[in-house]
Amino acid sequence: MDGVHMLEGTKPLARQFAVMAMVSQPHWLGRMAWSIVIIFVLTPFAMLLVPWQQNIKGMGRVLAFAPLEREQSIKAPLGGRVVRWRVQEGSYVSADDPLVEISDIDPQLIGRLQQERSAMQGKYEASVEKARSYEQQVTNLTATRDLAVTAASHRMEMAREKVKSANATLEASRAALKAADAQLQRHTSLQADGLVSRRDFEVAERDFQLARTAVDSAEASLKAAQNEQRAMEAELERIRAESDSKIDSARATMNEAEGQVQEALASLAKLDVSISRQQSQLVRAPREGFVFRLHASQDGEIVKAGDSLMVLVPKTDQQSVELWIDGNDAPLVRPGSPVRLQFEGWPAVQFVGWPSVAVGTFGGRVALIDSTDNGQGQFRVLVVPDETEPDWPDSRYLRQGVRAKGWVLLNRVRMGYEVWRQLNGFPPVISMNEPKDEGRKAEGPK
Repeated sequence: MDGVHMLEGTKPLARQFAVMAMVSQPHWLGRMAWSIVIIFVLTPFAMLLVPWQQNIKGMGRVLAFAPLEREQSIKAPLGGRVVRWRVQEGSYVSADDPLVEISDIDPQLIGRLQQERSAMQGKYEASVEKARSYEQQVTNLTATRDLAVTAASHRMEMAREKVKSANATLEASRAALKAADAQLQRHTSLQADGLVSRRDFEVAERDFQLARTAVDSAEASLKAAQNEQRAMEAELERIRAESDSKIDSARATMNEAEGQVQEALASLAKLDVSISRQQSQLVRAPREGFVFRLHASQDGEIVKAGDSLMVLVPKTDQQSVELWIDGNDAPLVRPGSPVRLQFEGWPAVQFVGWPSVAVGTFGGRVALIDSTDNGQGQFRVLVVPDETEPDWPDSRYLRQGVRAKGWVLLNRVRMGYEVWRQLNGFPPVISMNEPKDEGRKAEGPK
């Protein structure tokens, strides 16, 4: 009986083993589970050795590379009333296409400006004639002065010749006086000895008196000639001074007239500008582009000179991206550094650390970095297309103002180092060796 009971007790246990045998898992599934566990455990350690591309992240927008091709405001050239718009928002315009008509508030303004110009033209012509008249007067006075100076110079030369002649006469008279005096002395001695007659002595005495008179006359003639020479010199200086004074006065009046001519010309130029502005009341497009916003209505809105009428976005094929980066990262960015860009509205999958496997991003190069921040500690980086990379989307899709996200690529390091750097808050480190193409400045798209 006990054996029977033991056999009966073993039946449930056998049944359990049979059930377990029926629901047992395959051996390959267990090995797979262990493999997955091992992979999950080893993957983080393996990832620490995977290469990682260091980068600097920035946000910005698309804009034209050339400053003149960026969004610009069209301002009113003169004050007036908006009469008619030739375009609407979104219109495409070519250079010199009409945009808006502006009329002056005063309809008689152009007529009055033209009358003022006619009066100023008459003043200008009168000033020109006055300047010519005084110029001719200066010429005539100069010629008259030259003639008068020449005549006075001749008279002065004649006076000098008279002085020379008087000097020669005086010298001759003095020589004759000396000879007569010697003759008189000789006759006086001879008469005392009784060797000369009384008549010969009187003749010698008479000759001496005549010689003395001749000397006195020659001295008087010399003095008169010298006085005449000094008078001629004074006359020459007087003629020169008076002539120069008249010429200077005429020249000053001529210069004044020429100044009036220049003032009249300046006034005419200002009036011509005012008339031209009033006549050219049709504002035209400065360049090819699209009308972005209209700031003035067509219902007779009054605008002042310099008020913004509309915003024009020029058409451009030289695209660029304006990125803003943190001031801590600005020293690491240099012209020519590679950049990966992701544009808003353009499907993309970006792997920051592995740019080679990114999809939908575009390559670029740093063209310039601003030398100062925007007042908030951020620096602007201008990125242009990389000629060695695929082209950026067409301007139909990549319009100015489209937001963009960019990554300036730095060094390639291990992911473990990058994780350690991020945990410790250290900045990225760039190589101390200059890249071969570092010196090449990034250029705009051709």
